[in-house]
Amino acid sequence: MSEINFSDQYYMKQAFVEAQKAREKNEVPVGAVVVCNNQVIAKAHNLTETLNDVTAHAEMLAITSAAEFLGGKYLNECTLYVTLEPCVMCAGALNWSQVKRVVYGTVDEKRGFARCQPSLLHPKTEIVSGIMKDECQQIIQDFFKQKR
Repeated sequence: MSEINFSDQYYMKQAFVEAQKAREKNEVPVGAVVVCNNQVIAKAHNLTETLNDVTAHAEMLAITSAAEFLGGKYLNECTLYVTLEPCVMCAGALNWSQVKRVVYGTVDEKRGFARCQPSLLHPKTEIVSGIMKDECQQIIQDFFKQKR
């Protein structure tokens, strides 16, 4: 785990806004932003229901958008901020993109990559967790309480 950067909270707040947008669309409230050189280059939130696509996770959409912005597939100078720990699918895509850092809010105890396959991210990728943990956890819990 890497040391917490003071700007991590700032960018996680932006990812949280994306999670709120997902919730408004009746999507699982997960949001992500990609930052490169202190600039947000991509924002996304879950759209699996809207697009009827199981791969339309916030991270996947953010990776695609960031790569398009940069004009290349590697995000080795970028940080992904995401409100929920990436799943195995998203962690695999983050590995392929060689993202520099992954900062997530709360753990996903059922489907998070760290529980399932902790070495899935690129070996050089730094991982930070727990930024805005309580808020990120609460929005997910509230969403699923409403579903039941």
